[in-house]
Amino acid sequence: MNPSDEDVGTPVSVKIRERIQAARKRFNANDNIAEFVHPGELEALLDEVEEKMRGVLGALVIDTEHDHNTANTARRVAKMYLNEVFRGRYVPAPAITEFPNAEHLNELMIVGPITVRSACSHHFCPVIGNIWIGVLPNEHTNVIGLSKYARLAEWVMGRPQIQEEAVVQLADLIQEKTQPDGLAIVMEASHFCMSWRGVKDMDSKMINSVMRGVFLKDPNLRREFLSLIPKKG
Repeated sequence: MNPSDEDVGTPVSVKIRERIQAARKRFNANDNIAEFVHPGELEALLDEVEEKMRGVLGALVIDTEHDHNTANTARRVAKMYLNEVFRGRYVPAPAITEFPNAEHLNELMIVGPITVRSACSHHFCPVIGNIWIGVLPNEHTNVIGLSKYARLAEWVMGRPQIQEEAVVQLADLIQEKTQPDGLAIVMEASHFCMSWRGVKDMDSKMINSVMRGVFLKDPNLRREFLSLIPKKG
């Protein structure tokens, strides 16, 4: 994309933000904004983040000009944020092939543990854990491959997240893609904002769940799902 004359000199982050605001859309930390990022702009955004990160390092009084360990840190951090840990903000959802439930499967299916990695929105500290997904299909449910659940989870978690909101986002996405009779998700994760800073508690984990459809209405099904999740010591 060739920028127009009036766009020259305008930071790409400003252009993207203006498009989002013109569409009256939200751009919170855990939102996906891929539809507003034009071809080629992610590379320009990476350059902009690198420049800002150099300013952060300077404000921390780190001599990046003479310290060989941090000479390229700004670029590495920019690549890490945009291309890795926060990639789920800037790229569209992974392509998911859906198949009709030809065999009329209607038994409980559990996928997991799926290892997920994210960062908390408060301190950008790592959040690392596991997700289990329970699906009760019906004859109209779209069937997707097991690996696709992991791809969807990675896409949702690849943003600054709050665990409670991340699980709800993932549940909404899977519900939309598959339309099952019931959906259950449990996430267990370690939060480095506790173990790396703050109270420095190395052992605490957060566990939360989302139950939809028959998992809410049928306590026996809910118990069956929870009993089949391996207990961790």
